[in-house]
Amino acid sequence: MTTHDRVRQQLHTLETLLREHRHWRQDAPQAHLFTSTQPFFMDTMEPLEWLQWVLIPRMHTLLDNAQPLPEAFAVAPYYEMALAADHPQRETILAVLQDLDALFARDKS
Repeated sequence: MTTHDRVRQQLHTLETLLREHRHWRQDAPQAHLFTSTQPFFMDTMEPLEWLQWVLIPRMHTLLDNAQPLPEAFAVAPYYEMALAADHPQRETILAVLQDLDALFARDKS
């Protein structure tokens, strides 16, 4: 299995997790919320919204178009700070994000 395949699989795992725990939104954020220049759009979106509306679709676009994946990639450290310590799915979400990050630390195939 290639790195692209493993990344796609991990993105599906993340989406499934967000859907199962009702963190997946049906209505897209307003267009102006996507114009943020802050990392993770922290000034315009909630952390889990950014995963749904920015990370997952952008990564799928790269994968669908056989584009190179980012060389330096780590989202789990941000979510360790951004998700409240008492968030019910905190540890599960962090584990999925850490697994995703680990794919970018390996040799590309």
